[in-house]
Amino acid sequence: MGKPRLVISSGAGMSAESGISTFRDAGGLWENYPVMEVASADGFRRNPELVHEFYNARRRDLITKQPNAAHKALADLEKDYDVYVITQNVDDLHERAGSSKVLHLHGELMKMRSVSDPDYIESLDMEHLSTTPATRGRRGDLMRPHIVFFQEPVPNIGLAIEWAEEADIFVVIGTSLAVYPAASLLQYVRPGVPIYYIDPNPAPAAERMGNVTVIKATATEGMRKLVDILEKR
Repeated sequence: MGKPRLVISSGAGMSAESGISTFRDAGGLWENYPVMEVASADGFRRNPELVHEFYNARRRDLITKQPNAAHKALADLEKDYDVYVITQNVDDLHERAGSSKVLHLHGELMKMRSVSDPDYIESLDMEHLSTTPATRGRRGDLMRPHIVFFQEPVPNIGLAIEWAEEADIFVVIGTSLAVYPAASLLQYVRPGVPIYYIDPNPAPAAERMGNVTVIKATATEGMRKLVDILEKR
């Protein structure tokens, strides 16, 4: 018999303790930029230079950050569970902590992709962070951030739903459950499958769901509690 399948849905609160600002916090990343100017399809068409500047600043910030204890605890669970991580985060902290199966719903900050061929994606490294409106990929394509902008569909949601449907245990970490389609994943978890919800300010709707165990805590504290719970199962 294989390992139980543990499926995680993580949001901005997962990375907050690594020093990465959450979009919706007061004084968060959006403060100096109108949201639709830097994170929408229309904004990119209007002013690609501004959009590239915004994501370059986020990349420079990301490379100074490290995975926190919650990321590492999640990766450690792969010893006992078949762990699948569905994340709304565009950082690479899950991967750097050692998680082997990570699905990014909203794109990946350290990648760029072809404007004309969405399947052509290149990874960025510390020596190649700067991208400009005229940036060309290795094969000559005009490139854009590998980010799901507002006004664009979420291409990985279908696979995320499949993972949620196959979960033996489902865990939500650090999300307000207000961002769709990610928030809808709970609806696809099979009846009877235990659900744990870790957040310091959990959404009231989740607390009213009978099959959800709410752990009112930050990601790092919540993961410690979750590991203790799983060890007693």
